[in-house]
Amino acid sequence: MTTSLAPCSTPTAALLAAQQAAFRAEGPVSAATRQARLQRAIDMLVQHCDALCQAMGEDFGGRAAVFSMMNDVAGSLGSLKHARDHLTEWMPDQPRPSVSPFDNFGATAWVKYQPKGVVGIIGTWNAPVFTLLSPLASVFAAGNRAVLKPSEIAPRTAEALARAVAEFFAPEELAVVTGGPDVAADFSRQPWNHLVFTGSTAVGKRIMQAAAEHLVPVTLELGGKSPVLVGQSADIANAAERIAVGKGLNSGQLCVAPDTVWVHETQADALIEALQSAYAGLFPTIAGNPDVTPVVNTQHFARVESYVADAGARGARVVMAGDWPSAEGAAQRRMPLRIVVNPPADSEIAQHEIFGPALVLRTYRALSDAVAELNAGERPLALYYFGSDATEQQWVLDHTLSGGVSVNDVVMHPALHDAPFGGVGASGMGHYHGHEGFLEFSHARSIYSAGSHDPRREWGMLPPYTEQFAQMVRGAITP
Repeated sequence: MTTSLAPCSTPTAALLAAQQAAFRAEGPVSAATRQARLQRAIDMLVQHCDALCQAMGEDFGGRAAVFSMMNDVAGSLGSLKHARDHLTEWMPDQPRPSVSPFDNFGATAWVKYQPKGVVGIIGTWNAPVFTLLSPLASVFAAGNRAVLKPSEIAPRTAEALARAVAEFFAPEELAVVTGGPDVAADFSRQPWNHLVFTGSTAVGKRIMQAAAEHLVPVTLELGGKSPVLVGQSADIANAAERIAVGKGLNSGQLCVAPDTVWVHETQADALIEALQSAYAGLFPTIAGNPDVTPVVNTQHFARVESYVADAGARGARVVMAGDWPSAEGAAQRRMPLRIVVNPPADSEIAQHEIFGPALVLRTYRALSDAVAELNAGERPLALYYFGSDATEQQWVLDHTLSGGVSVNDVVMHPALHDAPFGGVGASGMGHYHGHEGFLEFSHARSIYSAGSHDPRREWGMLPPYTEQFAQMVRGAITP
């Protein structure tokens, strides 16, 4: 399935131009066409799942294939299938009442949801397939075409995905651009009809600045220090197990991974001991354990280790959960979970998203004090609450703001295919998944259709204006 591309300044620009030309030539995008594209993406993933999982394992230096299959392949398939099965519910025009006095004109009005055109999607390395194909589900459901830019930190996955896409799609429909930071920078500068980026807040700011040159609308899925609030009514053992499971996924290299746990000062030691026990049960050994995902590369490994070392040097208590660090584990970039207790506010680990096998634990005397500290910072992508006190739970939900929330669990709400996934403030903007994802990549076009008779002249509503009309307008000015 090949078609020649018009010569442009860069490969990305050429693909964008070809897709935009094909989009204009196609006209309305039927439900059948959208479903067929989604089905091909599903078939592509099913056929290439083993090759993609192998590539992800190689890029991480030993990530378990079963995790990649669960997180990236099955997660993407869930998004694609939900969009395929529900887009016909989302597509129909929505009648809207025409506002008085136009009701008397015999007018009608409706909203039509139309595809925006061509969407650029920039993925990230920690979930290198999911962060491309999960938003693609919403993009295709809305009737758009797309160009994908995988992370250069996962080059084998990028190449495997490029081969898979080329087998199932013409480049005017879906294409993959691979390359390093220069390619990514060029990608973000193109005049897309919409641009999606998943990654860090710092890079997200640069993406948004580049998109502003052409007033390109953006969906930014960023991150932040996703907090866990452990209420005094929480089952400490259950909370510890679920936090350990969530933090152990991909060794904390998830944008919704628990980052900072807040617990009442009287329960801190019990929670630490329970975390140690739960994590050791999941990962009894670290070095050589295929279930422990390595930190993706030496640069990120050094970053996480420097955060822990800096906190320890500043007097913070550092507790090991799981096996102790070893030279063999460090050489593999596999480390146990380090729990850093009450680090100074100006320490590196307190200021930056950890994105690795370490966790901050802070104590509070009143939960309201913990919430006040959270609200003084940036709004996170995820917030987690543990407790059986329904009143306290509602108070937390009412007095905090985050992209999403899981109650009595962590990292679970992004798996909801029929609920929006997205950030707020520094953790991002816009959504994908479900109906909200369809709306994100559709243009909601208001349409007004006039009736056959226009009474405005006989009613004195056209110049020269009459005193009678002035009184009519004044009469409409009511509280």
